[in-house]
Amino acid sequence: MSVNQQAHTGPPYGQPQPGYQGYQQPAYGGQPLPGVPQSQYGAYNGPMPGYQQPVPPQGSLRAPPTSGAPPPASGVSLPSGHLTYSQFGHGDVQNGIPASAAPMQRPPTSQPFLPGSGPTPVSQTSTFQQYGPPPASVQQLSNHMAGMTIGSTSASAPPPAGLGYGPPTSVPPVSGSFSATGSGLYTPYTASQGPPPTSVSQGLPLAQPPFPGPPMSTQRLPAQVPGFAPPPSSTGIGPSSYPPTTGAPRPPTIPGPPLPGQTVAGPPTSQPNHVSSPPPPSTMPGPHPGPPMSGLHGPPPPTHPPQPGYQMQQNGSFGQVRGPQPNYGGAYPGTPNYGSQPGPPPPPKRLDPDSIPSPIQVIEDDRSNRGSEPFVTGVRGQVPPLVTTNFLVKDQGNASPRYIRCTSYNIPCTSDMAKQSQVPLAAVIKPLATLPPEETLPYLVDHGESGPVRCNRCKAYMCPFMQFIEGGRRFQCCFCSCVTEVPPHYFQHLDHTGKRVDFYDRPELSLGSYEFLATVDYCKNNKFPSPPAFIFMIDVSYNAVKSGLVRLICEELKSLLDYLPREGNMEESAIRVGFVTYNKVLHFYNVKSSLAQPQMMVVSDVADMFVPLLDGFLVNVNESRTVIASLLDQIPEMFADTRETETVFAPVIQAGLEALKAAECAGKLFIFHTSLPIAEAPGKLKNRDDRKLINTDKEKTLFQPQTSFYNNLAKDCVAQGCCVDLFLFPNQYLDVATLGVVPYQTGGSIYKYAYFQLETDQDRFLNDLRRDVQKEVGFDAVMRVRTSTGIRATDFFGAFYMSNTTDVEMAGLDCDKTITVEFKHDDKLSEDSGALLQCALLYTSCAGQRRLRIHNLSLNCCTQLADLYRNCETDTLINYLAKYAYRGVLSSPVKTVRDALINQCAQILACYRKNCASPSSAGQLILPECMKLLPVYLNCVLKSDVLQPGPEVTTDDRAYIRQLVTSMDVAETNVFFYPRLLPLTKADVDSDSLPAAIRNSEERLSKGDIYLLENGLNIFVWVGVNVQQGLIQNLFGVSSFSQISNALSTLPVLENPFSKKVRSIVGVLQVQRSRYMKLIVVKQEDKLEMLFKHFLVEDKSLSGGASYVDFLCHMHKEIRQLLS
Repeated sequence: MSVNQQAHTGPPYGQPQPGYQGYQQPAYGGQPLPGVPQSQYGAYNGPMPGYQQPVPPQGSLRAPPTSGAPPPASGVSLPSGHLTYSQFGHGDVQNGIPASAAPMQRPPTSQPFLPGSGPTPVSQTSTFQQYGPPPASVQQLSNHMAGMTIGSTSASAPPPAGLGYGPPTSVPPVSGSFSATGSGLYTPYTASQGPPPTSVSQGLPLAQPPFPGPPMSTQRLPAQVPGFAPPPSSTGIGPSSYPPTTGAPRPPTIPGPPLPGQTVAGPPTSQPNHVSSPPPPSTMPGPHPGPPMSGLHGPPPPTHPPQPGYQMQQNGSFGQVRGPQPNYGGAYPGTPNYGSQPGPPPPPKRLDPDSIPSPIQVIEDDRSNRGSEPFVTGVRGQVPPLVTTNFLVKDQGNASPRYIRCTSYNIPCTSDMAKQSQVPLAAVIKPLATLPPEETLPYLVDHGESGPVRCNRCKAYMCPFMQFIEGGRRFQCCFCSCVTEVPPHYFQHLDHTGKRVDFYDRPELSLGSYEFLATVDYCKNNKFPSPPAFIFMIDVSYNAVKSGLVRLICEELKSLLDYLPREGNMEESAIRVGFVTYNKVLHFYNVKSSLAQPQMMVVSDVADMFVPLLDGFLVNVNESRTVIASLLDQIPEMFADTRETETVFAPVIQAGLEALKAAECAGKLFIFHTSLPIAEAPGKLKNRDDRKLINTDKEKTLFQPQTSFYNNLAKDCVAQGCCVDLFLFPNQYLDVATLGVVPYQTGGSIYKYAYFQLETDQDRFLNDLRRDVQKEVGFDAVMRVRTSTGIRATDFFGAFYMSNTTDVEMAGLDCDKTITVEFKHDDKLSEDSGALLQCALLYTSCAGQRRLRIHNLSLNCCTQLADLYRNCETDTLINYLAKYAYRGVLSSPVKTVRDALINQCAQILACYRKNCASPSSAGQLILPECMKLLPVYLNCVLKSDVLQPGPEVTTDDRAYIRQLVTSMDVAETNVFFYPRLLPLTKADVDSDSLPAAIRNSEERLSKGDIYLLENGLNIFVWVGVNVQQGLIQNLFGVSSFSQISNALSTLPVLENPFSKKVRSIVGVLQVQRSRYMKLIVVKQEDKLEMLFKHFLVEDKSLSGGASYVDFLCHMHKEIRQLLS
C-alpha cells in the first residue's frame, strides 16, 4: 500500500457508533435547490468552485521519511522490527488487522465488505478456520518458536509465563476487555490494569517462558485475529524486518507447522527466506483493511523460527503481490492460490497501514467494552469511557466526564516526574454542558441568606471530600486542610463511620456536581441582577440586502422570538429584546407596546456612540408582539433600494453595550455582518490580507488583531456582562482575526457563511441561529478552579477574559463552551490523599437568578511513571495540545509551533519507552496502550489548516478555525481532527444503528459505494463512479451518476428505505453537533474531490502533511534520537 494510504478508521469521536442507537431524527428541512454557485472556502464553508491545489512543498515536518518504514539510513529502521503493540498479546482487539507481522495478502479481487460477511466485528476472536493442512503437532510449532524473542512485560505486570495458545494461563481477565472467545486469545487488559506483557508474545506455545524482547508497550493492538500473525506486540511499530518475534501465530489451531523457511502466510511450501531482507512493503496490502478488526478467516500464518537472520517474509504465498485495492476487501474469498511461488524479493521496507494502531478499532473496542454499563463516579481517579462511546453517568461524588475530562487521571506526585514525562496535566471543563435526558440535572441547593458553606481560608465550597470532625461541629478542608466551624443551621450528627447522617439528603455532600443559589453578596454592586436582554443588530448595507439575507433574518425572527430561553417552569421568557440596523450609521427602533407603529431613530455620529432612547428600546416580546412584527416586515422594504456598501462595526458593539448599561442588565448582542468595516469610525479596518506571509516569521501577524481598539472594547463588554455572537457573511476578506476579538473575549461565538447563497446556505444559517438563540447561557460569569495543596491552575485556554491570574471572566458562557485549564506542581502530592479539583462558576441564569455551579473531581497520584501512562486520555490530551499550539501561532512562527508539538510528543513516548517498557531493540516503536493513537491524532493536528494551510485556505478561514477550536470540547476536537467516515451503502435500512465507520484513507473507498464524512462543520457525501444506478435513483432522484448535482445542500426527500435511512443518519449526526453541518455532495473524480480528500487525514495532504504511516516512522526516528 502506498505509504500514504491508510487503513480504515473508525468513527471519530463523539458520535454514535455503529452499535449506538442514534436517535432517529428527521433530516433537517429544506428541499434540494437548483444549482447555486458554491462558496469558496470549501473547507469550512463549503466547496469552492474549481479550486485546484498545487502540491506544496513538503511541510515542515522535519522531512518525514517518505516511505512507511524509512530505510535504515534514515535512522528509523526499526530493526527489530515489530510494530510491537504492546498490549497486544492479550486477546485484545485488533486494530485494523494486524498486518503487522504478516500482512496477508488481499485476495486478488477486492471485494466490498458487507457487514456481517467477512471481517467479523470487533470482538471476534473465535473462528479460526483453517485452510490448508491441519496443524502438525503443536510441538513442532513450539520448537519453532522457542527461539522467538517476544516482548517482555509491562512495567507493572510480570510476564505470565506461558501465554500461549490456549486460554490465557496466567493473565487474569480484566475488566472491560473482550473475553477471549474461543481459542487462545488472551484477555486484554484494560488500561487501568497494567498492560500485561505485550510485546509479541502472542502466540507462544504455553509453557514457553516469556522472552526478553520488545517491551511491553502497552498497546492493545491487534488481538490476534484468526488468520494472522500477530503483530509484534507492544505497540511497537517497526516495520522493517518484522522479526520473528512478530508473528507467532496465536490460535491453537494453527494450520500447518511452519516450515523453516516458510513465508508467513501460506501453506507450508518451504521457501527459504531471503535472508534478512525486509518484509515487502505494504504493497501487499495486508489484510484488507476491513471493518474494524476484521478478522480474516484465514490460516493463521505460521511463523518461522526466529533465526537471527530470518525476517518474517511477507510475500509470496498468496498469489502475486497486488497493489492496494480501493475497496476494502472482505474476508478471504476462497482459498487463495496456495502453491504459488515465492514472489520477487521484497522491495524496500514499508509499514502496512493495517498493522498500525487504528482509531476505529480503539473506538469500537471501547464501545463494546464500556458502552453497556453506566459509568459510576464514586471511585477516585477512574478513567471514563471515550467520548465516542455512548454511556450513562451516575454521579456518586465526582463530576461527570461530560463536565470535566482530564489528560490523566493519575498524576505524578512530584514536579520532577511530571517534567520527565512531559505529559501535560490539564482538565477540559464544560461547566454548563447539556446532559442526555436520562441523566439528572445538577440539583439547586438553597441555604437561605447565609449562603453556601465554605472553607474560611481558601473559600472552597462544601463538597463530598470535606472531612467532618469533633462530632460534626467542625470540618477540615480537603483543599487547604484548614479547620472551619460548621454554622449552627448546618450542623448534623455523624454516624459510626464519620459520615453525616444527612449525607444522602444533601447534594453537596454526596454528588460531584450541584448548584447553590447565590446570595446578594455574590452580585454586582450588592444588588440582585435584572433578567438579561438580547439585542439583534442587522447589517443593512447593499450586500446584505441584495443577497436576501436581511429579509431572511427578519422573517425568521418573527417566529424565533417565541423560543427565547426560559427557566424550567416559567410561562414565558424573562429576556427582553431590542433591534438595531446599521450600515455607515445606526438606526435604533422604539417598539414600545403602546405604539401603533415602530419608530426609527438614526445616530450618525458614530465616533461618539450613545443610545437615543431608553424607554421602548428593550421590550417584552409578548407585550410588544404586534409592533415588533410590523418592524420586521418594514425593515427589508425600508432598505430595499439602498446603495450604501460601506459598514461600521465597533460602534455597533458600543451601541449594544451602552443600551445594556442604561438598562442595568447583562445580555447578548446578535450581530449579522457582511463586510470589512472600512467606513470612517472607531475600529475602522484596512485590508491587510497577505498570503505571502505564510511560512515566514511574520505569519503570526495574520492571527493577531490589527488594532488594540477591540481588546479594550472587549474588556468594557465583559465588565457589563455584554456577550457578542457574530454571524459573518463575507464575500471577501473581512479580517476575522480582528472582528473576532470581542466575541472571543466575551465568551461569545462566531459563525461564518462565506459566499452566502440563500438557496444553499439558508438552512444551515437558520438552524445555527435557532440553536444559538435558544441554548442555555449563563451571563456575567466568573469561574475559578481550586486545587488541593500540591498543584495549582497555571494556564487557561478558551473564549474568555482574565483581569487577574485566577478568575476566568465571561460576559456569557453557553452550554457548548469549554475552558481548558493546565495545572502545575507547587509542592509534592501524596498517593494516599490524591489530588482534588473544584471548579466554581458564578453566573446569572436566563431568568436573572444568580447561581453557583460547582463541579468536583478527585484524581489519583502516583510515584511510578507506568501508573501515569496507564491512566491517560489521548482525546483530552490532543484537545489540550491543539489549543496550546493554536495559541502559540499568535506569538511564534508556525514551524516553531509544529516542531515543539512533535518534540513534546516524542518526549512523552520516549519517556515511556525508557522508563516503563522492558528493554528491547531500538528498532521497535513502543507506544503506551492509552496513547497508541497519539501519533495519528497529533499528525491530524499538525496537518490542520491553522498549522499547515493548503493553497485554498484563506487567512479568514484560519483565524476562524483557530478561535473555534479554542473553545471546543473533547468530542468536537476528536471528530474535527479525525473525521468520521461511514459507508452508507453498508447501512442496514431496517435498523436504527449507524454503519460501522472506516479509516480515513482514500484506499478504503470503493468506486461502487457511497460514503459520508463528517467533521463537525461539514458533511460530505462522496459518490463513487461505479455506484449502481438504483442507489443513485433512490438517494438523489436522478437516473445516472452524471446527473447528480453538486449544488445540493440537502438530500431530496424520497419515499424509499435507502433515502430514509441516509437522511436519518444525517439527522442523527446533525443533532450531535453544536453547529449545523453544511452538506456537500462530492462525485468521484470531480473538482470538489480535492476538498474531500483534504479530510482523509491518514493520507498525505496536498499541503505537504505526512501520511499516518510516514509520520509514525518520523516519530519513531525522533524518539530514537531522544533515547540515544
